[in-house]
Amino acid sequence: MANYLIGDVQGCYDSLQHLLKKVNFSLDKDRIFFLGDVVNRGNKSLETLAFIKAHTDNTSMVLGNHDFHLLACAFGKVKANNKDTFTDVLGAKNAKHLLEFLSQQPLVINENDALMVHAGIPPNWDKKTVLERSSLVQKHLQSENLGDFLTKMYHNQPDTWHANLSELEQCRYTINALMRMRFCKANGQLEFAHKLNFDQAPSGYKAWFMHENRLLKDTDIFFGHWSTLANVEQEHIFPMDHGCIWGGRLSAIRQSDQKIFSVDC
Repeated sequence: MANYLIGDVQGCYDSLQHLLKKVNFSLDKDRIFFLGDVVNRGNKSLETLAFIKAHTDNTSMVLGNHDFHLLACAFGKVKANNKDTFTDVLGAKNAKHLLEFLSQQPLVINENDALMVHAGIPPNWDKKTVLERSSLVQKHLQSENLGDFLTKMYHNQPDTWHANLSELEQCRYTINALMRMRFCKANGQLEFAHKLNFDQAPSGYKAWFMHENRLLKDTDIFFGHWSTLANVEQEHIFPMDHGCIWGGRLSAIRQSDQKIFSVDC
């Protein structure tokens, strides 16, 4: 039995199937963990999401910002833009069941003492904090007020975590940090304008995993979201978005020995 962790598929279903064939994935004994952004930008979001839902005994996923955006367009007052390619999901006969399934997914998975997340974890958060904050968001995603909640999450503020945030502000910061973060300050203050490699950080900021006093520096963290990352040699840090949708690679990492398998896209 092997656990494979796969970066941003983004509706590239054919590349996903090629990758699973390359690793000789077995539905009888292996497991896949998707690191978010399973939909959007590619042309087969429906097939990708349906595949994950059909094999829940062998698959798990965390929510990424594109998955969240699909939910917000489906249930909230957010309008899809002309770059979105998930209309196949919205128009599917089983759209309700697929979207309900998507809304039940967590923001973080804790597996074999490793954390799986879409974007990253603030340097001043420990494991207990990130799991508690993720659970709070998940509670709202499964509530009867889902549409209103999703709509209220579209904002860049608060950009810093502190104790007197309201519950909705806590959720908004958590979503932005775990699904969108690249650069931040040591206190977790978020910055969203810069998307280049970790060595091109804006003044006063660092890549979230480069802060010296990061509380989870001894925990393996697997994440996607950041396709421009290159030459990362940070211990316990495993960036898995290798830019499939941009003509790069779709990659899986085998958790037991950290071997990476890739297919060209």
